[in-house]
Amino acid sequence: MSGNKFLYLLSFVCLISRVSAQETIIGLQRNSQIALLYQKSEPSKGISADDTLTLPFVDDFSTGYGYPDIRKWSDRYAYINDTYSSHQITTGVATLDAFSEKGELYETASPQTFEADHLTSKPIDLNYPASANVWLSFFYQAGGNGDMPEPRDSLALHFYSPTDRTWHSVWRTEGPDTLTGFKLVMIKIDQQRFLKKGFRLRFVNYASLPRDNDNLKISMYSNCDHWNIDYVRLDRNRNETDTVMRDVALRLPLRSLLKTHESMPWNQFREIYLQEMGSSIPITYRNNDNIVRNVTRFFEIKDLYKNTMSYAFSGGAVNTEPFTDVNYNANLIYTYNTDNADSALFLVKCFLKTDVFDRKENDTLTYLQRFSNYFAFDDGTAEGGYGINGEGSRNAMVAFRFKSFIRDTIRAIDICFNDSYLNSNRRSFDLMIWKDNEGLPGEVIYTLENQLAEPSGKINGFRRYLLPDGVPVEGEFYAGWKQRSETFLNVGIDLNTPHKGRHLFWLKGSWQQSEKNGTLMIHPVVGKPVRPTSVEDPINPSMKAFRLWPNPASEYINIETDENITAGRAGSIIRFIDLQGR
Repeated sequence: MSGNKFLYLLSFVCLISRVSAQETIIGLQRNSQIALLYQKSEPSKGISADDTLTLPFVDDFSTGYGYPDIRKWSDRYAYINDTYSSHQITTGVATLDAFSEKGELYETASPQTFEADHLTSKPIDLNYPASANVWLSFFYQAGGNGDMPEPRDSLALHFYSPTDRTWHSVWRTEGPDTLTGFKLVMIKIDQQRFLKKGFRLRFVNYASLPRDNDNLKISMYSNCDHWNIDYVRLDRNRNETDTVMRDVALRLPLRSLLKTHESMPWNQFREIYLQEMGSSIPITYRNNDNIVRNVTRFFEIKDLYKNTMSYAFSGGAVNTEPFTDVNYNANLIYTYNTDNADSALFLVKCFLKTDVFDRKENDTLTYLQRFSNYFAFDDGTAEGGYGINGEGSRNAMVAFRFKSFIRDTIRAIDICFNDSYLNSNRRSFDLMIWKDNEGLPGEVIYTLENQLAEPSGKINGFRRYLLPDGVPVEGEFYAGWKQRSETFLNVGIDLNTPHKGRHLFWLKGSWQQSEKNGTLMIHPVVGKPVRPTSVEDPINPSMKAFRLWPNPASEYINIETDENITAGRAGSIIRFIDLQGR
């Protein structure tokens, strides 16, 4: 980046005025999931004549994670996920924001409106007469679980004309939006310049960074201006009243089957499984049709370490009224169990049996239930960054409440520190552990002073802080930190898995309950001593001799290994699990 660009960005990006100390949540400075995908993926290839698609063109973004489906879309700027919205039509949305395909702020980002994310289709054959009644429909949402666009921001739709080889703007909406859900848009395509083979459509996010340039806070530069897109459908023989999706679909992701935790130490769960194991599997699905539809719910739990089916059952068949959301809790007469002594990994799967004409891509969900040696209340994905900011925040403290169900020893604390612009949140802090005092942090039982706040470099990675002597605990305790400066530390916060009442902060001489919705991404590690680790740990040389292609794949993959991987290891097994746990 040139010196002029640096000074320009330094002067304008995501600014926050000098205010009294307070809790603050900001967007991410970097999407580490996308950054890692970018490092490991090959550049997109150019468009060829063989890439032309035929109608119908449909994508509800329920398959895959990270980049858009390369079979339908020609770029990879949009972020495919199921966490930036809670009102989606079907599971999965395409989120357009101010991050590039590398997971970083665009270099052109500024307080002035700039072109941010694109979502561009591959060429589509629209060689039809105007009488074919070709219509495009899609749903959009402003903000969602991300940042609400400002009045100067907008989401636009462009059509490409093969005739004049030009992109034309055909629709636009501006932020902000008071509607929390999705809006439907219907657009008729009847101009001859678009009704050609080679037609393309493109969504464009016109974003802008905040304009408050008083007292810059570099550590708080962040992503902004989120738009979610769902259920894009382009087809002929439609009309303006063709707004019904004849589809029954799962809507929200599966969650932990534990009553309070996303993950917990396996040895502790085995001691208290009766009080911690949930009694149901909650799912949410929707009948998007205008007629009653019959739906059968199926559930499976698989022990991935043993590669065996642990439990499977049917939730029965029911009729579902038109345009109805169903929140169903399937009775669960089961508890996680396996022979492993120190950890376990289970795949929870839900799938719907509906009519044959339904889209099958959105009728199945999976969830990985992990048991290891740590406590976690977050789902492992940060949607924002949390910290205490402003004048007077030096010496502020933040604490999150946990419970050790047996006498155990804390060996480390893992904290997810988000990436920040130019590593500006790399400041020292004191790691702290408190006893419980009637629902508030009480006596400090351990302090690890002068630790450096820095991200781990992995996907939503946690930085591990070892406690050399270990800290004995039993019952409720608190883990957190004390600030040594007024710098925003930017700890990851999971915004769609709230746990109210566990998160506290200390300012002006007293502890207060956090007013922020979300869960701090901090994990106490317990049990046996753990060895030091770092992002520089060497990789087993033999594992470098490994190749898998194509990636991504739709039908098959090839696996090529060096003989060193399996030499001397009779019966070796290589297992692959994708981001959905399949």
